[in-house]
Amino acid sequence: MPPVPPDKPPPRPDTTFVDLWQTWLDWAEKSQKMWAASLQVPLAQPEIQVPDRDAMAESFQDLARRVMDNPTPFLDAQATLWRDYVTLCERSAARLRGSEALPVVTPEASDRRFKDEVWRDDPLFDHLKQSYLMTARAVLAAVRKVEGVDERSRQRMEFYTRLVLDALAPTNYLATNPEARRAFLESNGRSLVQGMENLLRDLERGGGGSVRVAMTDEAAFEVGRTLAVTPGKVVYQNDLIQLIQYSPTTETVAQRPLLVVPPWINKFYIMDLTPKNSFIRYMVEQGLTVFVVSWVNPGPELGHKDFGDYMNEGPLAAMEAIASLTGERDLTLMGYCIGGTLCAATLAYLAARGDERVKAVTFLTTMVDFSEPGELGVFIEPHLLDKLDAVMERNGTLDGRYMANAFNLLRDNELIWSFHINNYLLGKDPPAFDLLYWNADSTRMPAMMHTYYLRRMYERNELVQPGALTLLGTPIDLRRIRTPAYLLSTREDHIAPWKSTFKATALYSGPVRFVLAGSGHIAGVINPPGRPKYGHWTNTRKVRDPDTWLAGAKENEGSWWPDWRAWLAKHAGSAVPARDPGAGLEDAPGSYVKKRL
Repeated sequence: MPPVPPDKPPPRPDTTFVDLWQTWLDWAEKSQKMWAASLQVPLAQPEIQVPDRDAMAESFQDLARRVMDNPTPFLDAQATLWRDYVTLCERSAARLRGSEALPVVTPEASDRRFKDEVWRDDPLFDHLKQSYLMTARAVLAAVRKVEGVDERSRQRMEFYTRLVLDALAPTNYLATNPEARRAFLESNGRSLVQGMENLLRDLERGGGGSVRVAMTDEAAFEVGRTLAVTPGKVVYQNDLIQLIQYSPTTETVAQRPLLVVPPWINKFYIMDLTPKNSFIRYMVEQGLTVFVVSWVNPGPELGHKDFGDYMNEGPLAAMEAIASLTGERDLTLMGYCIGGTLCAATLAYLAARGDERVKAVTFLTTMVDFSEPGELGVFIEPHLLDKLDAVMERNGTLDGRYMANAFNLLRDNELIWSFHINNYLLGKDPPAFDLLYWNADSTRMPAMMHTYYLRRMYERNELVQPGALTLLGTPIDLRRIRTPAYLLSTREDHIAPWKSTFKATALYSGPVRFVLAGSGHIAGVINPPGRPKYGHWTNTRKVRDPDTWLAGAKENEGSWWPDWRAWLAKHAGSAVPARDPGAGLEDAPGSYVKKRL
């Protein structure tokens, strides 16, 4: 423990022998339960793991071969690390003597692991922190400079190396986490006992020996009661979707309805979490007749549904239903993430058939060119896809927790290790947080659809190749899309990198407005006016290079939503009396969205 000034002793509760004896008994009980749980873990490995052990081993073996062939990058990194470490030792010694000394290395602004003041104020913990940071950065720098590998392989090496380095952070261990040590002493060990209780709970939730980490207080939320509460009705449904029409709040609405196609990898209510941050509510209040697709959480019986079925029973079926319900054949369209990818394919399909009913389209964080998929590309490798195909063929679907775990690994410090510390080392319950409730509410993927998506788009990048894909008997060519388009990307997006989504500006034949928002895949999109956390960049010049676009862009304060609404106003038609959804089939948000894993 770091030294404590004599005038500020740490608070310690009055402790009796009975208290200590009870803590020891509880510890023994939890240890016994942990041992029993370990005996119930199947000896056979799960069908598929995230991260995949074989992929990690192959990547590290390749890295070792490259280092043996040319050790220069690692030798250079080691020399730099040694010089920095000598400097650190000198400055740490000065601090122990009571002198001031500047740090050799500091955490990045976004790194919250070392936020406890002890990491800064105590010389020993500060030395440990800086030792870890400089070592991690030196290793990653060396991996980035390894020669003789393609960029995709280098990304995998760096990704798996970062996972190992993040796991080795001193914050993840009781002995080297000052906050956890303090909690242990102040609670006379009760914090760790409670942490074991939390771990047992998460083991039970995960089943089969896996840990399903609690990220939030799930009892605090209920879809349709505390989340997704914007009034509306389910007005149409089929095997794959429920179509929700939201109740108007204005006397008049734009003539052309708006159809929103969210991703089916997770649930649509990210756009309608609470009234204060609901994008759906905002659109309704802006005088739009809003229809939203709510995708089913499929079981094995829907495993045969492919990408063409998702187009036919998703946006195409919804368009026909909207025309029947409103009498308006023309409409505007919005797609989010993979929902946007589906919308792009749908527009190309309609264009090939001479159907021009969609008068404007909005793409939110949407990739159509998968040549540079960013960090998700580490999971797109042949032998791993072969494993996925085999699992999905047997089960009919891919368990949504696989995708959730993959996304969590991309931000492991925030979405894995922070909960390891909070739940297990500190023995705390996670707080109620609507976004993390949604994040844990994952869905399954039908085998045929997901195989098609991963193989034909991520692996082969065929969506941007004219005629390479045929959906519902029609060759798909994105160049035929002349619909005015609004492309919204986010600067820190790790799922759909903005420089990859930017490539779509050169693919479509119609007018395109590209807007770049701050933050990431979710927070950058769900950024309401009045409470905006992030700004956005705009540039009306037509350029092919994303860096050139950004260099010439204007930075705007506040949410991008008003900019989008002003753009849509030019394409949404004149004002007509508001449309009421009527009785419908059931109240929004419907029953499909409430089905959980």
